[in-house]
Amino acid sequence: MGLRVDADTRLRPLAPRDAQALFAQVDANRAHLRRWLPWLDANRTLAHTREFIRRSLEREREGAGAVFLIEHAGELCGTAGFNWIDPANRVCEIGYWLREDRQGRGIATGCVGALVRHAFEDLKLNRVNIQAAVENVRSRAIPERLGFQRVGVVPDAEWLYDHFVDAVLYTLLRREFRDRQRRQSG
Repeated sequence: MGLRVDADTRLRPLAPRDAQALFAQVDANRAHLRRWLPWLDANRTLAHTREFIRRSLEREREGAGAVFLIEHAGELCGTAGFNWIDPANRVCEIGYWLREDRQGRGIATGCVGALVRHAFEDLKLNRVNIQAAVENVRSRAIPERLGFQRVGVVPDAEWLYDHFVDAVLYTLLRREFRDRQRRQSG
């Protein structure tokens, strides 16, 4: 099941046939992505991307996560999805990346907004978390625009190749989402 974000953008479920295109986007944006994402060294070949897709689909079948491809104007631009889902506690974490030449257009914000709606309305979760490196201002702006609350800073939250980075933890509760929806429609 995919998610329509707007007239030009959709989140499409990841499939094995996407390995070549996804690897090409990661490879073309490697320097840009490496600044904030720790998994680039583990994804150096098409075989690595195939394995990532296989594991992602397995986690999705288990209800433990879901990765979607971001398609904007018919082009693959990145991924967004649930890094993990904890159904017992009805909470998840959203993660996303966008190729460099597609940033600054609201694409990632729209995609994360669609995932938030999906989490609360379809998956019936109660809380959505997003973590972003303290210095990753662009990524942090997304949950801030969407009304997430800043919970605090997680020290040494992620190992980024040769150093730890602190991350800001954002959270949005289902009741806060509903209140915001009511205010925006009324």
